[in-house]
Amino acid sequence: MSRSLPRPRPIFDSLSHIRGRRARQSLLDSVDAWFAGKPIRGARDDLASALGFLLSYDGTPATFNAYRRDVERLLQWSWSVHKSSAHRLEREHIVEFISFVQDPPESWIGLKNVARFKSKAGERVPNPEWRPFVVAVSKSQFKRGIRPDVKNYRPSAASVQATFAILSSFYDYLTQEDWVDANPVALIRQKSKFLRRSQNRAPVRRISELQWDYVLETAEIMAADDPSEHERTLFVMTALYAMYLRISELVADGRSTPTMGDFQRDRDGSWWFHVIGKGNKDRTVAVSDKMLDALRRYRNSLELTSELPTPGETTPLVSKTHSKGSVRSTRWIRSIVQQCFDLAHDRMVSEGLGEDAAELKEATVHWLRHTGISQDVVERPREHVRDDAGHASMATTDRYIESDQRERHLSGRGKRMKIFDEN
Repeated sequence: MSRSLPRPRPIFDSLSHIRGRRARQSLLDSVDAWFAGKPIRGARDDLASALGFLLSYDGTPATFNAYRRDVERLLQWSWSVHKSSAHRLEREHIVEFISFVQDPPESWIGLKNVARFKSKAGERVPNPEWRPFVVAVSKSQFKRGIRPDVKNYRPSAASVQATFAILSSFYDYLTQEDWVDANPVALIRQKSKFLRRSQNRAPVRRISELQWDYVLETAEIMAADDPSEHERTLFVMTALYAMYLRISELVADGRSTPTMGDFQRDRDGSWWFHVIGKGNKDRTVAVSDKMLDALRRYRNSLELTSELPTPGETTPLVSKTHSKGSVRSTRWIRSIVQQCFDLAHDRMVSEGLGEDAAELKEATVHWLRHTGISQDVVERPREHVRDDAGHASMATTDRYIESDQRERHLSGRGKRMKIFDEN
């Protein structure tokens, strides 16, 4: 395979631009433009089947985005490298594709995430900066002046495993819809050669109890300094930690619009938070007394008529800054969490706790969910934590029971070399 393949142009736009019949027809008609007038035989069928598969995840934007990424890469490789329709790929071709994903040409690798298409004069046009693969650096590396380099692109084992799963789902769909006769991914018997296995399970990424105390106190200081802006910040930080929420469960999207009415009281007077989570699954989360206190404080800051939500209340759970509409972007949530982490880190450093603050330079929003679960699984029944977190199995919850790396090292530091110590 040539390492100097030309940069491919994007295929699938965002959900809002491919939903309607006219948009879908326009995409199918664009196949000639993608190939500069020399299309691969069967490419139009590839587009039609891939579009049908992706739109079946219309209600779950995060899943749609992940599946779009790998299905699009497959089509691009099939057309540009293998010079064939994706419907004609066999087991050995999928193996070749996975090898390509692990080491794509530099012309296919970008240094930042950008939109696939941009609007220009009322038309959607391909973004020339977009690439199928993106190399990134951690937050702490970026702050130290380290920048992404295409030569450092290496997909993680989890990413490769996800690619296998997504392609298998795609070909299952093609089989069920009679586009192909068999699933070539299912025929690969030695997937393990593509996946690095380690005896050490990946650690659960979370912040320490001390770090969380500083983060929460920082949010309280922000709320006291600017209530109109940061009482909402304090509520968001509390909800992410206390109810193990994912970032997508706080914002409005095609799947759901979180409202105050999602807090509901049962016949026993107990409060529950109802959420549509990962995989479009409904779950309820037990609301603690401290979380109720945070909810009361937040509602009072909004000057709502009652301290706690009323049945069927439609007030947005998290509103835009100067609007009554719901927040629809996870980017805003990420930015306020990052602000809290950064300010908490600076406070800890100024108080001589720089070493203890280190993880806050790497922490992300999802670490708050992990932190809340990790704290509760020590004190609450595992099955209760499992249900509140929405874990599919107890095995997932059990990951949070494992001791912290610091505690593990501390317990091992004093290991004796002699059974009978003279002292």
